[in-house]
Amino acid sequence: MKKELDLVLAPEVAFDPALLERELLQQAGLLAPSEAAFIHKIKRSIDARGRKVQVKVRADVYTQTPDLSSLLPSYVYPQVKPEARRVIIVGAGPAGLFAALRCLELGMKPVVVERGKDVRSRRRDLAAINKEHVVNPDSNYCFGEGGAGTYSDGKLYTRSKKRGDVQRILQIMVQHGATPDILFDAHPHIGTNKLPVLIAKLREAILEAGGEIHFDTRVTDFIREKNQLKGVVTANGTTMEGEAVILATGHSARDIYELLHAKNILIEAKPFAMGVRVEHQQSLIDGIQYHCNGDRGAYLPAASYSLVQQVAYKGQERGVFSFCMCPGGFIVPAATAPGEVVVNGMSPSRRDSKYANSGIVVAINLEDMDLKQHGALAGLRLQQALEQKACAVAGGTQVAPAQRLQDFVKGKVSSSLLETSYQPGLASVDMREVLPPMIGERLRGGFQEFGYKMRGYLSNDAQIVGVESRTSSPVRIPRDKETLQHPQITNLFPCAEGAGYAGGIVSAAMDGERCAEQVALLINR
Repeated sequence: MKKELDLVLAPEVAFDPALLERELLQQAGLLAPSEAAFIHKIKRSIDARGRKVQVKVRADVYTQTPDLSSLLPSYVYPQVKPEARRVIIVGAGPAGLFAALRCLELGMKPVVVERGKDVRSRRRDLAAINKEHVVNPDSNYCFGEGGAGTYSDGKLYTRSKKRGDVQRILQIMVQHGATPDILFDAHPHIGTNKLPVLIAKLREAILEAGGEIHFDTRVTDFIREKNQLKGVVTANGTTMEGEAVILATGHSARDIYELLHAKNILIEAKPFAMGVRVEHQQSLIDGIQYHCNGDRGAYLPAASYSLVQQVAYKGQERGVFSFCMCPGGFIVPAATAPGEVVVNGMSPSRRDSKYANSGIVVAINLEDMDLKQHGALAGLRLQQALEQKACAVAGGTQVAPAQRLQDFVKGKVSSSLLETSYQPGLASVDMREVLPPMIGERLRGGFQEFGYKMRGYLSNDAQIVGVESRTSSPVRIPRDKETLQHPQITNLFPCAEGAGYAGGIVSAAMDGERCAEQVALLINR
């Protein structure tokens, strides 16, 4: 027997596992924990619209043991057979790793090629960029095992529900060590401190089943016969051949876009967004969102926000919006080459930093790019110019240009800056020296509107840090809607964020699985 429950609870009940279990049992009419065979938590979401914050919980309580295989399925990766077809997967981010796991399920041998290092070795290069301002072009916050998502907030929600089975991706993560709460929370996240462990376990599953993963192996060329891709060539001259190539390189692998362009393999400029990171005290955001004095209490998580506004500049409106909001988080240096400054955000699993940060970015459309001079690489060139300018203006290291928020809106250089979570440090500059007017003027208008929407948001107790430029790929690698193959080159499967078809960990993982499934159809037809 199953009892379906929809409850509205106080935070201290909804976020305390023991109290929540007791409440669910009582609401189901069960007097003692032993009477309940199983509790299946379905969804938990915070409702902060009223003065009193409430939490909505949906769950099924079974009085008899249900079929657990349907509620909590287990995914098995069979051992690769000697005759298995090889699939080359370029990139070991979420798309590449989940493509590899799906290949194993479908009887193919994945060969993953990753330019960066494994998660443990990667940490030394992250320390170097934070403390010594040294950027390793192959191992940084964007490149390496797990991709850019490994050292991020680990957000696991997505709007791309039509692209695959979201729950399946989350279940695989739980099977490999993620907290079961990600199956339950409306906006699940793992946290940058726990993601590396999960990524390492996914790698172990691939290797134990007979797949291959090659770190410190950068792809520099393709093996091509007429219009068919046969494999890849690496920086040390090694050739790797397979039945297909899944290109899952992430949105910052600019050398891959350059390679495709040089080989006359069709790529296209696409819209994306650029702007800055804004950093507040987390207590301020908590106070605004939870209608409190800044002390959210012991049970509510650090508050987040989502903002969007259409802002005109020279008669043309563009969206200004929050991106990758990191409550209780840190701003980190995400450059992938010397001579550029790029910032991103991340949060630990507990989101317990005293800072809140979010990208606030402006939509960049095709008409905003110099397509005549740069063609398909126009957006990439615009990114590079902004990142290099940010580096030069702030002194040529990983110190980032910054300005207090209200000073930025008023066009005033800040005489001093606030404490920050950004380890390499900040330089007070007039951000008009960094941001082109089509971005800077729209950001000013956007921040003014956000100040009306969230009272207290627009003040000099917050500051902007630049530049946030890697929101998504500025290039799309086209593919057929059905087969997912490149329209010119057979056996080439452009995949996930780097190809312009995903926007986060879960959507990238789903796209990786889809590409693996299409490879299987190609091989077995």
